Amino acid sequence: MKKLFLLFITSVIVFSSCKKDVIWVTDDYGSKAVEKPTGEYIADNSFKRVAYCYHNAAIANFDTVKLAYITHLHFAFLNPKEDGTLQTLTNHGNFDALNKLAKEYNVKTAISIQGNELMFRTIAANEQTRNKLVESLVEFAVRYNLDGIDLDWEYPRANFGSDVTFEVFAKDLSAELHSWHKYLSIAVTPGLYAGPVKEGITAGTIEAVDFVNLMAYDGFNIDPENPDHHATYYMANRVFDVWLNEKGLPKEKAILGMPLYGKNKDNVSLTYSALLGSGADPNEDEFDVQGITYYYNGIPTIKSKIELAKERGNGVMFWEYGQDARGGNALLKAAHEVSK
Repeated sequence: MKKLFLLFITSVIVFSSCKKDVIWVTDDYGSKAVEKPTGEYIADNSFKRVAYCYHNAAIANFDTVKLAYITHLHFAFLNPKEDGTLQTLTNHGNFDALNKLAKEYNVKTAISIQGNELMFRTIAANEQTRNKLVESLVEFAVRYNLDGIDLDWEYPRANFGSDVTFEVFAKDLSAELHSWHKYLSIAVTPGLYAGPVKEGITAGTIEAVDFVNLMAYDGFNIDPENPDHHATYYMANRVFDVWLNEKGLPKEKAILGMPLYGKNKDNVSLTYSALLGSGADPNEDEFDVQGITYYYNGIPTIKSKIELAKERGNGVMFWEYGQDARGGNALLKAAHEVSK
């Protein structure tokens, strides 16, 4: 009996020592163990075409053709709980189907995590919940064969100290993801306004992540020649100025964000697809709908921004996949033609 007890204890110790290196996932045939890959993690420094899409989009309505035009698909959104665990995705079946479909097109996939700012701040400030969130996200990425995790905590603020805790969180998550040969990206504001939000992304955070999605849109009164437009070429260039020159973002990590929607000066949105359906010209950047002007990025502007991203950065990002047009006027198609 004593020998059996010792054997049991030994087994527990062995299992515990391996627990961090093995994640159990389910497949169509039952549970299986997935072990950490061997060898050094090598970052992907190729030019990226990232698109966000809603994770619960119905696959029957999904424009599969455009998957050939992108390199990365980021599912939005996954939300944390206060204890560092994760909320259940709405319509998980759609997410699973979209993820598998993207893999068939050799598109890399990630889940984007967002949530209430106070919750993020609270989780990151506590070592126990911070570690739990790291564990939860890595397990999710491994379980669903994702290539990475994207953090859409857009507003860590220096005046709340969350610049420091966000950096610690990003470093911990990056190290664990890289050990599984998976990437970490973040989405950030344009950085055009001085203050605690701009300073919330530290040099340490930038060093930890694989690439940074620069949301160069939703910015009014930025372009002096077109103050009502929320996403001009001028604004894109200014965003690069800030992040490359002031924030020290390396060129190979800089991904220029572009909208697949238009806005009027009152901050009301219409998708690019809806604008074309109303009669907008895909080669222009503004159109009146019921007497109200909406400003968007047409094909020539998208192509110009791609050239800018090739010169000053290492990729482009789009919000949101389902808002693009279908067929020859798709902006994702235009981006692919210029960047390939």
